[in-house]
Amino acid sequence: MAEFEPVESQIAADTLIVGGGISGMTTAIETAEVGKHVILLEKLPSLGGRVLSSNQYFPKLCPPTCGMEINLKRIRINPYIRVLTLAEVEKVSGTPGEYEVTIKLTPRYVNEKCTCCGECEKVCEIERDNEFNYGLDKTKAIYMPHLMAYPPRYVIDEKYAGDERMKKCVDACPYGAIELDMQPKTITAKVRAIVWATGWKPYDATKIDNLGFGKYPNVITNVMMERLASESGPTEGKIMRPSDQAEIKTIGFVQCAGSRDENHLPYCSAICCLASMKQATYIREQHPDAEIHIFYIDVRSPGRLEDFYVARQDDEKIHFHRGKVARITEVPGTNNVILEAENTLTGEITKTEVDMAVLAVGMVPNTVDDPPPLDTKLDDFGFIVNEPGRGVIGAGSALRPLDVASSIQDATGAALKAINVGVRR
Repeated sequence: MAEFEPVESQIAADTLIVGGGISGMTTAIETAEVGKHVILLEKLPSLGGRVLSSNQYFPKLCPPTCGMEINLKRIRINPYIRVLTLAEVEKVSGTPGEYEVTIKLTPRYVNEKCTCCGECEKVCEIERDNEFNYGLDKTKAIYMPHLMAYPPRYVIDEKYAGDERMKKCVDACPYGAIELDMQPKTITAKVRAIVWATGWKPYDATKIDNLGFGKYPNVITNVMMERLASESGPTEGKIMRPSDQAEIKTIGFVQCAGSRDENHLPYCSAICCLASMKQATYIREQHPDAEIHIFYIDVRSPGRLEDFYVARQDDEKIHFHRGKVARITEVPGTNNVILEAENTLTGEITKTEVDMAVLAVGMVPNTVDDPPPLDTKLDDFGFIVNEPGRGVIGAGSALRPLDVASSIQDATGAALKAINVGVRR
């Protein structure tokens, strides 16, 4: 088994990989399958990252579960991979080839006896926001992170472990798997190389005051749309208006929501245009008569993905409007929203009323809030700048905004770089 809870206070490996999303998992697999020992560290209760919260990939529009299942199997059966979840790096010292890393392990409060029977969840009286679904629904305080959770084990939200009501969960567990008195633990890892694959987060749409997110219920973000469209999401895959669960008849996609804007994100995240077009196909499948409006500055569909864009242009129900949405307001009494934009081709100011608006927010590297150690160089936007012999090795969207396929390719390169750390020429 690759997953473990260390008994010892000091462990060792060739490579430490920080971040258990698609880039970190790929780096771990590629490194371990050439016989190098790997520690794969993830701060959340489960591996998978944001890929598992997606409904489909483009351009093939297939779900992420099949590819992720293969990756998880490769991790489970590989004796060279150790997985640490609920784990964070506290300190790093040393030089390439001889690093010492202090790792903090947050307790899960559920041990290896858990069979995922769900009896504890049934009796739990406490609810919490479900971050996997971006707060669109709730989970109990003891919960499974998602359907493909690895380790396949329940976890208790740390905020509620000391609540007296959690004792009902202890009494309901027939296997003695719940330990409310678990304590945090610190261990030390000696490694030759460190790969930083901590991924990204969506830009905080509440900062974009003019677009109404958090104010109007029928203004959501692109990552929320992925969860609404997913069968494992809060509505079991039925895309409905959040305010009243009504059928979608008109919908607007607002491109560059906060992006390419000196007041928010100055850069383009590259994937948002295609993500919105992908989500337009979700609407077409569920609501064939719905009118779809996509407001854009210019469309980014590089390389082979141009065909995907052309196919959406040919769809009579998908309307492209060249112009950035400047303001969103709500229609009193209906909860519909009005998108105000200037058509940059004609100069006309347009107002388009829709049932729901989706903000295409950009990708922000997690290194902005949690920078890597060892004086690793970051660019002006917080992405890692890889420099041979200096700092950690960045991978995936810790380096720049990337789609899934590009993240996998980059992670394979990061594995090769890590294997060669300290190798004498």
